[in-house]
Amino acid sequence: MIAAVLALVIVWLTTSPASAQAGGAAAQTRAGAQTGALPRMADGKPDFSGIWQVMNSAASNLQDHPAEKGIPGGQSVVEGEIPYLASALAKKNENYRNRLTADSVAKCYAPGVPRITYMPFPFHILQTPTYMAFLYEYDHWVRHVYINSKHPAGPIEWWMGDSRAQWDGDTLVVDVTYFNDETWFDHAGNYHSTALHLVERYSFIDRDHLNYEVTVEDPKVFSRPWKMSMPIYRRLEKNIQVLDYECHSFE
Repeated sequence: MIAAVLALVIVWLTTSPASAQAGGAAAQTRAGAQTGALPRMADGKPDFSGIWQVMNSAASNLQDHPAEKGIPGGQSVVEGEIPYLASALAKKNENYRNRLTADSVAKCYAPGVPRITYMPFPFHILQTPTYMAFLYEYDHWVRHVYINSKHPAGPIEWWMGDSRAQWDGDTLVVDVTYFNDETWFDHAGNYHSTALHLVERYSFIDRDHLNYEVTVEDPKVFSRPWKMSMPIYRRLEKNIQVLDYECHSFE
């Protein structure tokens, strides 16, 4: 099913009128590589097209954590502390105790948003003026981001939520809502409810690095909104491509 969706996305991108603009953006990206300028689309908006990857261990634990077998130590990507409600903190601690079996990733389900962004796998962004496709190596998940478009009527419960974006200057601001409650923020059991609402902000640091910031709001789990942020790195290897990682095939 995911492979079929991916094929449709690629066909749509390569046959739509916007594909000519996307081709022009690719040329601009190559020019930017030579001049150091930020890559831009034909309409002047930043062009995030390319293969990217986060280089931290936030998928294991968003907060400061020591190394464990198979898990490198890491520093927190959260501003301050995660403000759990007292009633919700007990659930987080239970998740941690049962993480080897209760984590959706341990069951080969979707990591969800935002976790899929900082999984230790690359992802490919394809961009047009009105639509962006995020193609993830992990289990071939595809995320659809619609620009200047409204959320559909809800409520809806989706693994990846519903993503609608707009531009704030050179920053892409993505509003994400309509989640199920099956995914966690990390393997340490930090979790959310169906009331989760995210605001993501993507902006260039330079042509090969993005700043990724997420504001998290969930009044059923947290006492206030909170933020995490991290850099995302462009993969620059020759002939880099998103490969296969079929989680269920290893079961």
